[in-house]
Amino acid sequence: MQPLLSSALGTEFQFFFEAKEDGINRLLSEKACHVMMLDLNSNHDSLKERIVCARRMIGSDVTWVILADDGLRVTANELVRQGAFGYCRRPPAIRELRLMLRRAHEHTISKRLSEQERVRIEAIRDRDQMVGTSLAMQQVHDLIDCVTDIDASVLITGESGTGKELVARAIHNRGSRSGRPFIAVACGAIPETLIEAELFGHEKGAYTGTVGSREGFLEQSRDGTLFLDEIGELSLFTQVKLLRVLQQREFSRLGSNRLIPLRSRLIFATHRNLAEMVTQGKFRQDLYYRINVMKIEIPSLQDRMEDIAPIATHFLRHYGRMFQKPMDGIDPEAMMMLENYHWPGNVRELENVIQRAIILTHGSTLRPESLPANLREEARTNTVEDCAPGGSFERQLRDYKVRLAANAVRENHGNKTLAARSLSISRAYLHRLIRLADPGALCEEEGLEVETT
Repeated sequence: MQPLLSSALGTEFQFFFEAKEDGINRLLSEKACHVMMLDLNSNHDSLKERIVCARRMIGSDVTWVILADDGLRVTANELVRQGAFGYCRRPPAIRELRLMLRRAHEHTISKRLSEQERVRIEAIRDRDQMVGTSLAMQQVHDLIDCVTDIDASVLITGESGTGKELVARAIHNRGSRSGRPFIAVACGAIPETLIEAELFGHEKGAYTGTVGSREGFLEQSRDGTLFLDEIGELSLFTQVKLLRVLQQREFSRLGSNRLIPLRSRLIFATHRNLAEMVTQGKFRQDLYYRINVMKIEIPSLQDRMEDIAPIATHFLRHYGRMFQKPMDGIDPEAMMMLENYHWPGNVRELENVIQRAIILTHGSTLRPESLPANLREEARTNTVEDCAPGGSFERQLRDYKVRLAANAVRENHGNKTLAARSLSISRAYLHRLIRLADPGALCEEEGLEVETT
């Protein structure tokens, strides 16, 4: 049967014939074929073994096609329900079988490409080092995926230390420019007298002290990405020149009239309120609208407190390997202190705290005594204040958040999922606010049900 099929189907297909399970496993492991065709002949001695073998292997990334006698039609249909691509009657109509094999081959290619893409995306996200599964961060990831391959201007906003450069790198890494240069420029770190030459480059003799010609960041980034951090620090004069580059998609080095096409993608970031700076005359309105096509706002760490534990664990493993001090985990009391701290420095401060704690830790578990004194003191203060009325600014702020949670739950008729969505927080964080509530007057006032564990 096999030689006849091979001859009838022609050179479009290359056949491998295997009767033993070991041989089939070898073909699967080597990915030497794209389609498995199982021949179910009711007169064959090893029919049962073939059926059992097929049921075990149908879940692989190879597409299975069944060839079956009329008497085994029920068995063939059952294998199709279990995941086989389809089946043909035996002996087959060659045209019908050829069409099914073509479609099965396309199906295998599609499955393997999808798997490769999934692995690629997971590898990119690992490389991005953007840790966190809160609803706020999921929304950031969704916006990143929307703009990866669209060359629209992106403005990343957020407090200092929230990870704006990580978002910019994620946009670069997940798109078609991932193999090209990524250049990050801290605009506030370059003197105003040099920023223009650094961005646009210069020719020999363009100004006093220039020895030779030099490519600027706009040229160095070429077909990659130029990330301009703290764009609000640029002078109004430099803003004018940058606006012209964005409008004309070309620029020239200082001391030259030769126009150079802009090939790189520009991403901008700031921790300042640019809209307010526009009203104050400190930032050009036309440039603001030019760079603010797509805005991605990164939440502060205090607004996604459910991400503190995974971020801290990520830094613990990363710096444990770097410092050659393998760490097993974080003590529950130490983790509670990390989660209850307000983190004015955001993720950057958390990273610094974990590095310092690893250095001070004796053993493989990070304990409270390794944390900075201000974290331990705030944890003790919060513990005392939790038992007393009134409290500090932090306590009042927490009570305000609890009231917001109560209002959201009431307005959504007790549906906590909808309540969390309306506040743009995760359901886990909403439950945490509920657990933080004073089970006395505050909850009675707002009609908030306190969950106990």
